Amino acid sequence: MGGVRGILLDSSVLLPSAGDGVSGDAVLRSGADFLLRKLLYSKIPTGISHEQDLSNPKECLLQETAKTYTCPIFYLSLQDDISSEVSRVWEDNGGCFIHVVSSFREDLYHGSGWLKVIVGSAEKRPSNDAEYVVATGMSSIFIHKLEELPLLICNLNKKAMGKEALTVGYVMKPSREEDFAKRGAFPLCPTQNGLIFLPLNYGLPMSSQLKLVDAVLHKATDEILAIDMDSPSEFSDKVTFTTNLQELQRNIKLQLDCCVIDPFNNIFPILDRLKIQQILIGVETVNIQGRRKIRAPHFLKVDSFDEPNLDQRLAEANLSWPNIVKPQVACGVSDAHSMAIVFKVDHYKDLNVPLPAVVQEYVDHSAVLYKFYALGGKIFYAIKKSIPNADTLMNLFAEKGLKPLHFDSLKSLPVAKEGLSANSCQVDLELVNGAADWLRRTLDLTIFGFDVVVQEGTGDHVIVDVNYLPSFKEVPDDVAIPAFWDALKEKIVSGKSKQPTETS
Repeated sequence: MGGVRGILLDSSVLLPSAGDGVSGDAVLRSGADFLLRKLLYSKIPTGISHEQDLSNPKECLLQETAKTYTCPIFYLSLQDDISSEVSRVWEDNGGCFIHVVSSFREDLYHGSGWLKVIVGSAEKRPSNDAEYVVATGMSSIFIHKLEELPLLICNLNKKAMGKEALTVGYVMKPSREEDFAKRGAFPLCPTQNGLIFLPLNYGLPMSSQLKLVDAVLHKATDEILAIDMDSPSEFSDKVTFTTNLQELQRNIKLQLDCCVIDPFNNIFPILDRLKIQQILIGVETVNIQGRRKIRAPHFLKVDSFDEPNLDQRLAEANLSWPNIVKPQVACGVSDAHSMAIVFKVDHYKDLNVPLPAVVQEYVDHSAVLYKFYALGGKIFYAIKKSIPNADTLMNLFAEKGLKPLHFDSLKSLPVAKEGLSANSCQVDLELVNGAADWLRRTLDLTIFGFDVVVQEGTGDHVIVDVNYLPSFKEVPDDVAIPAFWDALKEKIVSGKSKQPTETS
């Protein structure tokens, strides 16, 4: 038996049975939407089967579901030859078909090359042991819940590939996961470099899921409940994660051979704008005398906007007008992106930016922003419109009395109206690549992004932001996704090579 080449979900597992206590309008069974979303971008053909005598509401629901998740529908009776029906739609690329049915439809006939997965049979012992299935030539297997099916698929595909296969369990908020998945980043079938992606499910025992994976890819910043910047503790103790993420962390500690991408301690500097500014001071070590340089912006931490000597402190920090005020907390909380551009010191008194804050140098950069993405050792970038130069900005808001310009950097960043100037798009890629390599080694991150502006006049390249596991949507998928996979595999293989080997 090879890997999984197709999945057929029977209506008996998608629709509630009489014993489920569901009445009224036709609805999908609990867990069905979860499974269909995971299979939609799995790169494994998926279909729906059902008997001929369904009620009209249920048949309409299945047709709508099939349309939503791009699944063909197969009308099957107990006497139909499923293999013959399916072969008309799906190509034979080797491996096995999986038919997922309930116990009262387990008598459906299947030819060779099929594995019947029976859901919810109380008297049968569930198992997702692919090695046992292959060794015994089993034609059927039992699971408790639909949500367990991805584990079985992952296990079968890994067994089919052999030792070369590496499994990456991943967890992030649904919208982010879907954004990656619809670009083909998280297939359940093996990638060209031998990775299999398993969506980790907090509704199932985490310990058993982690035993199936070689690495965990996470976006921990999606699961921050609060950050207490007033606490004198280490930054790791200032962050309160969700109960789910805390459970994941506890279980990861028990899996000593599981690679974490990236270790939780490594992302903490990214959460603190003050810390990352302090780290960025060191990037100037990559500069070469006589050439343009890359640097951090000038900055100052502020605990109160009512400081009597704030003007003096700003001048001592080499901060001129205007300047940008950002919360010290960089992400993970609702107001982390609530910022302001301030034109004079009097504006600080009633400024609506969370404290503590970091005041950052406003760099004239011809309204051009370079977004860089580091995927392992490969660097990509995109050019975007940005905030106008200071004189343009001050003229635009002069009529309003130059009041502080408040904005949310994720939604309403004030950008220049004119298009990108070809003359302004002059970035020293060799210089930035050197900085990216320095950041990778300093932060010990696998996948990260950083924003660069080129200062008018001096040509200084200023790193104004750093972030962890960005979406890198500006890079074409056919280039970015293979680079993403390569970065993950390189990290996993490197981690395994550092693990102590057992001696007899």
